Amino acid sequence: MANLRFEVVADAFNKKPVDVIAPIERPSEFFGKNVFNRAKMYKYLPRDVYEKLIDVIDNGSRLDRSIADAVAKGIKQWADENGVTHYTHWFQPLTEGTAEKHDAFIEHDGKGGMIEEFSGKLLMQQEPDASSFPNGGIRNTFEARGYSAWDPTSPVFIIDDTLCIPTIFISYTGEALDYKAPLLRSLHAVNEAATAVCHYFYPEVKKVISNLGWEQEYFLVDEGLYSARPDLMLTGRTLMGHDSAKNQQMDDHYFGAIPERVQAFMKDLEIQALELGIPCKTRHNEVAPNQFELAPIFEETNLAIDHNMLLMSLMKKIARHHGFRVLLHEKPFAGINGSGKHENWSLATDTGVLLHGPGKTPMDNLRFIVFIVETLMAVYKHNGLLKASIMSATNAHRLGANEAPPAIISSFLGHQLTEILSHIETSDKDELFDIAGKQGLKLDIPEIPELLVDNTDRNRTSPFAFTGNRFEFRAVGSEANCASAMIVLNTAVAEA
Repeated sequence: MANLRFEVVADAFNKKPVDVIAPIERPSEFFGKNVFNRAKMYKYLPRDVYEKLIDVIDNGSRLDRSIADAVAKGIKQWADENGVTHYTHWFQPLTEGTAEKHDAFIEHDGKGGMIEEFSGKLLMQQEPDASSFPNGGIRNTFEARGYSAWDPTSPVFIIDDTLCIPTIFISYTGEALDYKAPLLRSLHAVNEAATAVCHYFYPEVKKVISNLGWEQEYFLVDEGLYSARPDLMLTGRTLMGHDSAKNQQMDDHYFGAIPERVQAFMKDLEIQALELGIPCKTRHNEVAPNQFELAPIFEETNLAIDHNMLLMSLMKKIARHHGFRVLLHEKPFAGINGSGKHENWSLATDTGVLLHGPGKTPMDNLRFIVFIVETLMAVYKHNGLLKASIMSATNAHRLGANEAPPAIISSFLGHQLTEILSHIETSDKDELFDIAGKQGLKLDIPEIPELLVDNTDRNRTSPFAFTGNRFEFRAVGSEANCASAMIVLNTAVAEA
C-alpha cells in the first residue's frame, strides 16, 4: 500500500464518496523514458544489428556503416511513437555549453508532396557551420566547413519534439573543435594503458573504464529580484550593492530544510532528468543562502559528462517555470561560498575491480598502491595542465576562498595511505600492505550502533583529494564542462 495513492470520487449512483486506488508512478518506472537505451535498442533493432551496436559500445569495435540504416530506422520508429518531428546532432563546442541545429524529417516525395525519412547517413554525420565556433586559433576564420559525427557510446534522447544525437565536432581537416573528441581519445588512452598494467594482476581483464560522479552546485534567485539587478543579468554576479544583513555567518543553511518553492523546482527537475536517464541521487541546501546542490550516481565518464551538460540546460529552463533564475557563476556573491562542481573520478575493470580501492589480499593491495602512485605521478608531472583545465576568469574568483581549494594543485591522501607510501619510500617495514578496511567507532551512547569509519578523512580544501576509493577533483568550476578536467586527468594517468 506504500506505493498507492487514495483519491476520493463521487459514486454516480448513490452520490457517496468512494475510495479509488490510483497507482503512483515510481522513478524506476519512468527512468530513461526519453532515452534510446539498451532495452529500446533490443526492441526496435534487428538482433544482428543490436549485437553489432552493443559490441561497438562495450568493446570499442569500429562502427560498421552498413548497420547505420537499420539503426536509423529503429530510432525513427521509436521517435515517431513519441511525437518527434525533428532531429539534431547535439555537440559540445568550446563555449562551455552545447550546440544543436534542428532539421525536420521531411523530404520531397517527387510528386508535389513530402515524406518523412531518417537515413543512416543523417544519423552518422551532419555538417554544421564551424566558422563561428571557438577553435583555439587552429584554423582561419573563413574556413567554414565542420562535421559532427555520431557517438554511439552515448545514447540518443528526446527533448520536446526533437531527437538529439550526441556527436563529436571536428574541422574539415580533422582537428577537434569540441570537448567530446579529445575526451574519447583520452578515455581510449587510459583504457589501453591501465589494461596493460592490470594484466600483471588480473590477466582476464579486457577493459578499464573511467568513472565520474559529479556534484553540481548552483544558486537560485527569485526572477523578480534578478530582473532588478543589471549586474546579475549581464555578468551573472553582483558588481554593486552591499552585503545582506544575514549571509552564512550562522552556518544554518547547510543541509537545512529545503524551502517549499525550491523543493517544487527540485522535484520537477529530477522527474525530467530521470526521464532523460540522468540518475539523480542527492539534493540539499548548500552552505551559502540560496545555494543548493544536485548529485547523481556515478557513471562512465563520457556519459556522465553528457548528462551534466544536459542537466545544466534543463535546470535553467525549469527554473523559469518556477519563477527562479539559476546562477552557475562560480562566485556570484562576495563574502559567501562560491559554486564548484566536484568531480569524483576512479578507474574500474570490466570484471568489477575498483582499481583505486584497497583489497583483501596482498596482491590486491599492491594493485591498489600501483594505481594510487600512477595517479599521483600524473598530478605531479602535469599539475600545470590540470590547473589550466579548471581555470577561468569566473573560477579564479572562487578558488582559495570560503572552503574552496587553492588554485595550486596538490593531493591529500590521509594519514594511513601517506604512512604506507612513506614506508615504501624508505623500505623500513616488512608488512607494507596491511591496509585495514573500515574501522569501528564506538560512542558512549549505548543506543547508537557502532559506526564504521573510512580509512581516510575528507579534505575540503585539497583540490585533488583521495576519499577512500576514488579521487575528488574539487577545483572544477560550477559552469565548466567536466570534460576539460577529465581530458587532462585521464591522459596524464595514461602516460604515467
